[in-house]
Amino acid sequence: MISDNEMKGGKTLNVMEIERFSIHDGPGIRTTVFLKGCPLHCPWCANPESQSPAKQLMYFENKCVRCQACKNVCKTGALSFKPDGRPVFSREICNACGECARACPQSAISFSGEIMPVGDVLSEVLLDRDYYQETGGGLTVSGGEPFVQLEGLLALLGAAKAAGLHTVIETTGNVAPDRFMRAFAYTDLFLFDLKHTDADVLKDAAGADLETILGNLSRAARNDCGVILRTPVIPGFNCCNEVLDSIFAIALDNQIAEVHLLPYHVLGKNKYAQLGLRYPYPHTTALDKEELLPFKKHGEALGLKVEL
Repeated sequence: MISDNEMKGGKTLNVMEIERFSIHDGPGIRTTVFLKGCPLHCPWCANPESQSPAKQLMYFENKCVRCQACKNVCKTGALSFKPDGRPVFSREICNACGECARACPQSAISFSGEIMPVGDVLSEVLLDRDYYQETGGGLTVSGGEPFVQLEGLLALLGAAKAAGLHTVIETTGNVAPDRFMRAFAYTDLFLFDLKHTDADVLKDAAGADLETILGNLSRAARNDCGVILRTPVIPGFNCCNEVLDSIFAIALDNQIAEVHLLPYHVLGKNKYAQLGLRYPYPHTTALDKEELLPFKKHGEALGLKVEL
């Protein structure tokens, strides 16, 4: 069980973002807490800053006015400048002190990752309690992979349940079973990502273990908490009848009634540049929802509820 001390903030979480008024991460109006750290390396990830547990510098070039207000505050030598005044960051020696971000008048520099007491996270979530009660919403914990921060995750979920909130975890399922099952007592719904059904393809692309994922999916489906299967549909990876049919079959085998197909998009493309990373899919265009309608209709013909 979760102790009173943990519920009041004895545990901490490494938070990437807290998004209020979320409507796509579970029922009703919700607050989604995005945590840093993920065991996978999906090349289509729309939140690349969520993969590393480290605090990471993000540079928004479109906001930068080349004023060089950040010039003299970096004490590690991680900051230099091009002839046009644009800053260059040596991220490998940056200690993430945040001085450059505080000096920037345009907010062109920020850092992803903040260590927060569980009590502080819950306090922010509870700001919208009235909306949760009116719409059947609540708290969603996403990532990254929330189970990377297991103790803090359990503390937050336990505190949320004690406050009467509906709780959701969005997970890759790539978690040791004993760790995964510890969350059952505090979770009303799992949004369970299933990206592919070929173990070798999944391992090569994302570093995921299909046997572990399917085992945890079965455990969650047999438990009292609900499960919605989610699949990011990626061109050239799983956007085909063979793979999506096999995912529908897994849902039916586990008596999971609802599947969400998430069309590939490029909304996270700028984040790679902000992190100083190369975007893995530079020539792949976003999928329209209409392109997934045949898959949706097929899943519905099998008796599933399929949402895009």
